[in-house]
Amino acid sequence: MRTAVVVVSHSHALAEGVKELALQMARANTSVWAVGGTEDGIGTSALAIRDALASALQAADEAVVLMDLGSAHLNTVMAIEMLDEELRPRVWMADAPIVEGAILAVVSAASGDSGEEVRERAQEAREMRKLISGGVTT
Repeated sequence: MRTAVVVVSHSHALAEGVKELALQMARANTSVWAVGGTEDGIGTSALAIRDALASALQAADEAVVLMDLGSAHLNTVMAIEMLDEELRPRVWMADAPIVEGAILAVVSAASGDSGEEVRERAQEAREMRKLISGGVTT
């Protein structure tokens, strides 16, 4: 099974950067789309997300979407609703931090995991600790 990863951010540069980092860290040849920003600058576009999802679903069986902020989620929901009805069940939204989640998602997708499995791996990033007890605090 081929699962694509779609990174949605309010910033085009951030979406591209997350994509680049995830592909480098995963050392994988996986389908990853980056979509973000608007013609006016910062923001997200349901139409741009829909187009990215449609492209991702042409290249893969399923797609997992990672989003940065609240309205990215709202526009992703609208984008999914704009897809043809038979494509909608092939899209999974991950509730995960965008950077760590994207890395885990790309590694999982490169392993041939299903969309549900890729989403679950991405969501494991919610539990990733950055500081360990006994570390320096301010």
